[in-house]
Amino acid sequence: MWSGHHLISLDAADASQARELLSLAHSENFAGNALNGRSIAHLFFEDSTRTRLSFSLAAQQLGADLIEMMGKGSSISKGETLIDTALNIEAMGVDGLVVRASASGSAQEISERVKIPVINAGDGTNQHPTQALADALTIGRAFEMTSDWDFSGLRIAIVGDVVSSRVAGSNIGMLSALGAQVVLVGPRSMVPDGAQMGSCEIVHDLDAVIGEVDAAMMLRVQFERGSGDRLGSKEDYCLGYQLTSERAGRMKSGAIVMHPGPMNRGLEIVDEVADGDRSKILDQVRHGVLVRKSALITAMSR
Repeated sequence: MWSGHHLISLDAADASQARELLSLAHSENFAGNALNGRSIAHLFFEDSTRTRLSFSLAAQQLGADLIEMMGKGSSISKGETLIDTALNIEAMGVDGLVVRASASGSAQEISERVKIPVINAGDGTNQHPTQALADALTIGRAFEMTSDWDFSGLRIAIVGDVVSSRVAGSNIGMLSALGAQVVLVGPRSMVPDGAQMGSCEIVHDLDAVIGEVDAAMMLRVQFERGSGDRLGSKEDYCLGYQLTSERAGRMKSGAIVMHPGPMNRGLEIVDEVADGDRSKILDQVRHGVLVRKSALITAMSR
């Protein structure tokens, strides 16, 4: 999970490291001056609301000096590479980088060239480790599993556009490491049979599993990554994979609904479910600040 002082991927998540970070986030025991005198640069070269703002709040609440840099208005728009941008910012004396970019592997490449900590805030269709940590914190709190973060016995469905989703990639590694059984659900164009999905079960019929899972994590259909071509018709997708009120009503007692956002309301999920009693969607957002505080503190102290 941690590669030196970098947090890049949960592909082979270390359960003990994950539990340590989750325990720190759950405790909410953060000193307001924990990062006083430290500077963190946010390099966000892809659109973001929840991730960018929660990292900003986390850094500010820990007392760090924050530098925010977007693609527009930076030398990236003039043709400078991400690597050169990162190296120049490091040369200015910044203590850590939070990186979000549209190309898979970007954060890893930067971490191999700089000496300061790098946290991956999402790279292409590859990884989004802090979102998976926020999701794990949400699940642990929902099922009162925060003493040991052992998710054995939980069955969690990740539903929808899995092939495009870095959230799915990170959650597969995280939830599996914590002992959960992960089932991937979606049309064959979005969840191919035989895909490299670890030990996950692959199912193409949401109705066959919706009554058996403890959590349904709905994924956004990522039109900007070509998912519209894989979608077929929106009507067929809704018929087969939308989390409707009727489907939510067939979920187990105590089962929860999740979505990392942003939601395509009326496509992946209906309003009544997104805003209903089972929904933990806003908890995921709140928990994003907590896990990003934990990640920043840990990265800067390794």
